[in-house]
Amino acid sequence: MVLAQGHLGSTPTTEHRGHAAFALRHGRFHLPPEFSADADLSRLRPGEHVLLRGFGLAFIDLMALLTEGRGGTYRTEADGTLTYLPSGREPVLHVGSRRGVPYHSKTRYRLQGPRPPLPRHFGPEAVDALLAEGRPLDLRCDVWPMMAKEIGFGHYHELFHAHPERTALPWADFIAAYDRLGWYDDDMAALVATAVPDPADHLDFEALDHPLDGLAFPTADALQEHLREHIAGDVARREDPEFSADLGAFLALLSVYGQLPRLVAAGRLTARSVAERLDGWWHGFFSFLVSGPPGFRLRQLLALSRAGIVHFLGADVRIGTDESTGTFTATSSTVPGHITHATALIEAYLPGPSLDRTEDPLLRDLHRTGALTEEIITDPTHIHRSGLLAVSPADGHLVDPSLGSPHPRRIALGAPTNSRAVAAFARPRTNAPAFRQNDSVARATLRALSTTEAKTATSEVDGRPLSV
Repeated sequence: MVLAQGHLGSTPTTEHRGHAAFALRHGRFHLPPEFSADADLSRLRPGEHVLLRGFGLAFIDLMALLTEGRGGTYRTEADGTLTYLPSGREPVLHVGSRRGVPYHSKTRYRLQGPRPPLPRHFGPEAVDALLAEGRPLDLRCDVWPMMAKEIGFGHYHELFHAHPERTALPWADFIAAYDRLGWYDDDMAALVATAVPDPADHLDFEALDHPLDGLAFPTADALQEHLREHIAGDVARREDPEFSADLGAFLALLSVYGQLPRLVAAGRLTARSVAERLDGWWHGFFSFLVSGPPGFRLRQLLALSRAGIVHFLGADVRIGTDESTGTFTATSSTVPGHITHATALIEAYLPGPSLDRTEDPLLRDLHRTGALTEEIITDPTHIHRSGLLAVSPADGHLVDPSLGSPHPRRIALGAPTNSRAVAAFARPRTNAPAFRQNDSVARATLRALSTTEAKTATSEVDGRPLSV
């Protein structure tokens, strides 16, 4: 049996059940994390104010369903911008998230220079060296500096080879110094500043990850204007081959992603590191940079913002409830003191993994009967229950609690498993974890079938079964 269900639904968490109870009590609308295409949005009334927590691809899908999906259209103006023509059936959408900005637009260009030779700083040898240390590892402190240096290598390799006029050192001199420095060394910052004069060509992870940090706006209107400029600038950059260094970083990100499963499988990352760094920060940061919407969707978002259909809430959004008005509330430090009230709340992100709350009947029954187990990582200070299926790292066999070892004929792969090999992040010529996992599972399945056929063949003579 090979389990390959993909992303799975989960029943609501305690927080979501509380919001659902509030909505029921006041006759309001609440949607917990759900797959957008399956969501019933028919109860949302024209003009109703809706809070959406989440600014990734689930939001983009919901945005399309609640605007174009309700009869709205777009008109292209002479300068190439879009104008939204409402149908009158749209609700008013107020969107925010931890970062407060949408995922970066997909790139629309190819590399202008030669493909960077990856991996260079975070490949199998680097992982071997980390494992050889024989100690618990923290992703951000022990591993991220090498990951960052690898991503930086992809970025600057493309910049120096495709746009040498924007560099001030020969590539050979730059890479010789780059290779011997750590990513967070002061000398590295000085090297980049000397070799790459324009700050717009620098790779700044902190600025990328938290674009609204340190910013506060006196009014919600001021934030809307700032976000429109930010989004327009992002789309323009991701469609301009002059910034193809971003694609070099993208390819290095994929390479880095492909090396991490070995660290997880070896059990060297601490429980807190897996929970907060790997499954939390890293997965979110990776998706934010490389798994965003196509540019035309963000241009549509700009048109909806100008039309007053979409409003931006800011970063670090906090959702609350107001019993006196029967409304959901949203606040953000980006606009201090401003409170947005709405009669509907949508959790605009996918359900998180949870064997305890899975909606998949097969996994639910196997879990209830003790035929499979959840990944649990422990260290002296923390226990992390990931909600993911525990499988053997080599070939994806389910860890069977009753056997105390992998089950010989039950295999699982993909998003619900602790192999963390998500096919959405696979690209050609990257030897992506999902490709490696599928290959391993196919080989294991063929071996099992071959063994079964061999036993069947040796148990018969002239078509008559023999005892074995």
